[in-house]
Amino acid sequence: STQGRSQGFCRAALLHCNIVSEMAKAAAMTAASKALKFVAKKAMKKAPRSLDVKGLRLAKKATTMTREQWVRHQKGMAEKWPAPAYMEHPHPEGKGHTSYRDETFQLMTRFQSHTKISYRPHAKAPGTAMTPNKSHVRYERYMKATTAAQALRLGAWPADWCWDYERGFIKVDMKTLRDEPIDITLVTDEKKLTDVDRAVYQWYRKELARKLGLKIQDLYADKGSQETTFMRAHRLVAQREAQAILKKGGVISDEQITRVLEAWGFARNVTRLNVMQEGQTWVWSDTLGLLRDRCGDIHLTQASIKYPEVLQVMNRWLSARLPKEVEGFTWTSLNVNKNYAAAAHRDGNNFGPSMISAFGHFTGGNLNYFPDDDGKGEPEKFVKNASCHKKESFDLSKGLALFNGNNAHSVDDFEGNRFSIVYFTLGCHAKMPDHARTGLKDTSFAVPKPDEDPHVHLRAPHKKRGVASPLSKSLPASRFWAKSALARGSQKRQRK
Repeated sequence: STQGRSQGFCRAALLHCNIVSEMAKAAAMTAASKALKFVAKKAMKKAPRSLDVKGLRLAKKATTMTREQWVRHQKGMAEKWPAPAYMEHPHPEGKGHTSYRDETFQLMTRFQSHTKISYRPHAKAPGTAMTPNKSHVRYERYMKATTAAQALRLGAWPADWCWDYERGFIKVDMKTLRDEPIDITLVTDEKKLTDVDRAVYQWYRKELARKLGLKIQDLYADKGSQETTFMRAHRLVAQREAQAILKKGGVISDEQITRVLEAWGFARNVTRLNVMQEGQTWVWSDTLGLLRDRCGDIHLTQASIKYPEVLQVMNRWLSARLPKEVEGFTWTSLNVNKNYAAAAHRDGNNFGPSMISAFGHFTGGNLNYFPDDDGKGEPEKFVKNASCHKKESFDLSKGLALFNGNNAHSVDDFEGNRFSIVYFTLGCHAKMPDHARTGLKDTSFAVPKPDEDPHVHLRAPHKKRGVASPLSKSLPASRFWAKSALARGSQKRQRK
């Protein structure tokens, strides 16, 4: 029996060894297979691109110009057909020659069917007998075009227009461009779209996504939203920047809020006629937060719902800096502005005073404020007689001002990129629905109570003094604080 048990143990041991051996072989084969796949994949990556023999043969057949003839054609052409002045400088982002400049992008996205163009004759070299240039053949075909529609039919695409324009191969009649890029999401009758419209839109949407690091599907704006694809793209970038700022935490700085404003896609606002200088037909201006539309409906703007973190950054910047004497200041809305000097005007539907500051890299652009404005007549005429009235001037790049928007005010001319944010309360705020009030609180607004007194921080403007409390008369007409002092105070509160 002992011998039997011994033989059983031997057979079990032998079986175990066979199993282990087979497993080792399988593992070795798997490892070898993986190694072979890795080597093959690496070899595929390193493999040179195969020549388009058929394409080169066709290009050679279609080439009718010799290299020597082409060289003779180039004499004096560079002077007659110069590249844009901005191409004399290195790419601002340090990118290569296939990454088109913003100036080029903004021009080409405004091409339409009848945009007039002219091509530099024979701009691209024919190559050699051994290696003909397919680009030369294509260019020789489409250089005959005189409009964008003709160029598209002859084989030129928006990417070709960008490449050719940056090298001085195309001249464009700027009067025949669109004011704004085509946006199919805003077109109600798609039958009116041309082939050029579709080609430009499809190209620039992809290019915009790639340029800004976005997913192309995120750029689809809702029909009827009045938000263009270009606005949508830049607002998504601003939202991304705002999310990063909030995640980092701490007191929001001027530099951080400026980055958000620089990224934001502003709307061309044609309704703010009272702030426009003579000859202006629109300004870069958005209202965020609470709004009352022309039908009387009180609601949060669509942009406020889509990009909540942008509003949080703007609101938290102010909340962290509110001076002690006005720490009860409340607001429901933001007026966000870019690069325009407002003409003399009065705000008509504000409840109480407004808080304002400016951001960006600019000189000039002071806010002019007339605290003794009686509210009568045109504000422009009142300002022209400024020598007869007290005027206060605030450098908003260095400070925060509290003023009554119902009084006449204007902005000086400036140079550079200037952004401003006005924090104010809508006159009908007490009637806002509960869901709007909740939405404001969720995006860091300091929401006023329905029965709030509008004249606790500043004396009432002239036309409202009859309804204001007697205590209001002893208050100042405006207040101004240096940003440097407010920043130190906010840091102290953060540490506590």
